[in-house]
Parts: sequence; C-alpha cells; structure tokens
Amino acid sequence: MILPGHIPESIAQAAHCIRAGGLLGLPTETVYGLAANADDDAAVAQIFKAKGRPADHPLIVHVADASAVAHYASEVPEFARQLMAAFWPGPLTLILPRRSGVANAAAGGNPTIGLRCPSHPVAQALLKALMDCRATLAMTANSSEPVIARSEATRQSMPLCVWGLAAPSANQFGRVSPTTAAHVQGEFGDDLLILDGSACRVGIESTIIDCTRGQPVLLRPGAITPQQVQAVCGLRVVSKDEALAQETPAPKASGTLESHYAPKARVRLMTAQALQTSLDLLGADIAGKASKGGYLVATYSRAILKTANAQVLCRRMPDDAAATAQQLFAVLRAFDAQGVKLIWIESPPASPDWDGVRDRLQRASAA
Repeated sequence: MILPGHIPESIAQAAHCIRAGGLLGLPTETVYGLAANADDDAAVAQIFKAKGRPADHPLIVHVADASAVAHYASEVPEFARQLMAAFWPGPLTLILPRRSGVANAAAGGNPTIGLRCPSHPVAQALLKALMDCRATLAMTANSSEPVIARSEATRQSMPLCVWGLAAPSANQFGRVSPTTAAHVQGEFGDDLLILDGSACRVGIESTIIDCTRGQPVLLRPGAITPQQVQAVCGLRVVSKDEALAQETPAPKASGTLESHYAPKARVRLMTAQALQTSLDLLGADIAGKASKGGYLVATYSRAILKTANAQVLCRRMPDDAAATAQQLFAVLRAFDAQGVKLIWIESPPASPDWDGVRDRLQRASAA
C-alpha cells in the first residue's frame, strides 16, 4: 500500500509499523529503502529474507542526525566528525567501529557499521518521529546499557525509541535499485507499506567512506566525490585497491559486490563508435529475430546514434553526470519492462563526477 509521505498521518502510520517490528518502503534522496528498526534483529531478518540477501552482507543504518551516532559507534575519528558536519544530511555513508551488542543483524555480524543521515524530508520526518522519546534516555560513557531518566511507569507509557533504520535498497538482492514508490510496489506487492516521496533526487546509492583505518578509504563511489571528502577533512582518500595492496582488507559494506544493480537484460558497455558499429552490423537481421518473440536491443548513449531498425530502442543519456545518475535506474527498469534482452550503454567519461554512474554500470554489466 502506497501512502503520501508528506502528510503527518502517513508518518504516524509508518512509525507504528516500524515500532511493531514491520517493514516499510522508505524514500531517500538516493534510492528507496526497505526499512526496519536497526536494533530489532528479528525485524532486520525480515529484510534479508524479503530481498534474498546474504545475512552476512551488512545494511546501512539511517539516522536522524549525528546525535544518534554514539548509539551505534564505539569510536568516531575527528575526520569522520568533519565529514558528518559537512555532508549530513546527505548521500554519504561512514563505516565506523560498532558498539558491542548493538544492531548485530543489521551489521551482518561484522565489527563495523555503516551510518548515514538522509536528507529526504519524508525520511527525516519519520526518523525524527521514531526518536521523539530519545530525550528520556541518556547513554553513560562507560556502559552499553541505557539509563532510564524517568520513572518506569512513564517509560512504559511511551512509544519505543528507534535510534535508526536499517534500509538497503528496496529491491531483490543484486537487481536494479528503485527510485519511485511504484518501483518498490512492483518488487514487493501491495502488502508492503510504502511512503511515497516522489522520484529520488540523486538516483544512485550513497558514497561509502571507511573511517576505521586512520584515513578515509573509498569503498563505493557516489554523488560525493573523493575530492570533496579530501577538501573537507584534509586527508587523502585511499582507494579500496590501495587498501588491499597494503594488506588491510576493507570492511564489508553494502552494494560493493562485483555484480550488482543488474537488470534482467544483459548490459554491455562500449564506446560510442563501437556502439554505432554494433548497430550497423545488426542490420535488418534483428527485425526477424524480434518478430519471433523477443530479441530486442536498447541503447543508452550521449552520442546520437543512427539506426533504421524499429526494434532498437534508443534513449539519450544526459551529458551531465548528476542528471544521468538521477535517471539511470529508472531507465534500466523501463528497458526491462519493454522486454529488452540486450542493453548497450555508452561508457561514461573518465572524470570524478561520473565515478558513481560508472561504478553502477560496471557492476550491472558484470552480472
């Protein structure tokens, strides 16, 4: 069931669902997430089951603001605090050491946890509603147990305080992420409660920075570039490959498998010239194959391609990286909906602002 996300009644219904241990389709500025209370291991287990996701592949926990970080992280380096101040709320996930006994299922049992503060107004409204009762809890400096600041009777009458939402992308594991409420409904049906926040503004998942090794390590590119990170914290951003070369394996993180974000159709990346040559080589042959039930090709390119074949679906890729990211997953889903079997995509330019798009396309083509 899809509810309009911008009205208080919908937020209240969604908060009740989460507190009751249910799952929720949640809009963020990156993609829609499949959300549950990050501290409820049974609820989080439903996420893994619904997505068909390996239980040791960690989830990102979404928080209302930086004040919730101490609930999940045992240590926060100064450069991580600088990044929170500069980019939160926004599309940046930070990997931090996890407090023992907290969000074990959401972290996939790993000693680290990924935290993000989304900027989408619907996500923010829900997270703040879920944390309304946090003023009654104070965390001691040396204990993992909360201190009750009011009487037991008062505490029992208050709603459950939810510090964060585990929310991976709301799609089957490894497939194309959803950027509209309708995409989520198409994945999980009418029984799932979904807050509609319109199409996602960013369109690809967050940048992930590992903050557990003394300097920032890029685990997944996104809208926030390594250059922007370095400009804020003054530390060079190390690549995942560099970290591996130093024999320091990166922590497990969401969306970093070699094959991911894949449509049902087979994706192939190529230069504009190779793409045009491939179309020329198809000639009229593809029309015959298509008429027998389904050999269709789609192209997605910045270059203007020429083909007289009506069975080739051509879609223009924007020249701007941010605009391409915003529409990328919707385009791949649309091609799947049209029964396309092959998707030929022009390789993105080799510049930092295109790194997030390039990463998603490379993983999609590896499927």
